[in-house]
Amino acid sequence: MKYGYARVSSQGQDLQSQIRELEKEGCHKIFSEKFTGTKKDRPKFKEVLDLLKEGDTLVVTKLDRFARSTIDGIQTIKDLFERGVKVHILNMGLVENTSTGRLVFNIMSSFAEFERDMIVERTQEGKAIARLRDDFREGRPRKFKKKQIEYALTLLENHTYKEVTEITGISKRTLIRRKKEKENEK
Repeated sequence: MKYGYARVSSQGQDLQSQIRELEKEGCHKIFSEKFTGTKKDRPKFKEVLDLLKEGDTLVVTKLDRFARSTIDGIQTIKDLFERGVKVHILNMGLVENTSTGRLVFNIMSSFAEFERDMIVERTQEGKAIARLRDDFREGRPRKFKKKQIEYALTLLENHTYKEVTEITGISKRTLIRRKKEKENEK
C-alpha cells in the first residue's frame, strides 16, 4: 500500500500542492500536518511510520519534507528498510535499499541539512544587521502607524475605549498597550 506524507512548516503555508502530487502518485492514504521539520517528534509523521509494514511504500514530495537532519533521515530510512518498506521521494526518485541508493540518500540529506543551516544563518545575519537600526522592533510589524495611534490616543481624552475602537478600528487592548508605552516614554 502507498502512504503519502505532506508537511509544511507553519500555519500560514498551504499543503494542497503536496497533497495533489501525492494523490497523482496514487497514494491510498495521505497524512499531512503543519509542523516544523526541525522537530523530530512530528505526530502525523510518527503515525504514518508506525502504520507502515513490509511491502508498503512511503511517498513524500521532497527530501526536506521527510527529514531536515541527515542523522534523523538516515536512521529513519534504515529503520524503514529493515522493515521492508520502500521510500519514494518524488523529486529524487525511489530510494533503493542498496549501497548506491543509501549513498545517494545520504548525500542528498546532507545537502538538504546544509541548505536549511544556510537559511538559518542568513536569517540570523539579517536580524543582527536589523538590530543595529534605531527603529528595530522584534516580532511582527505593527498593524497601525504611529500617527493612527496618536490620533486614537487623543480621541481617548473625550471618548470611551469602545467609542474610539468603533471610530478607528483599533482594539481596546492595543489602545491600552500603546497608552502605557507613551506614559513610560515620559
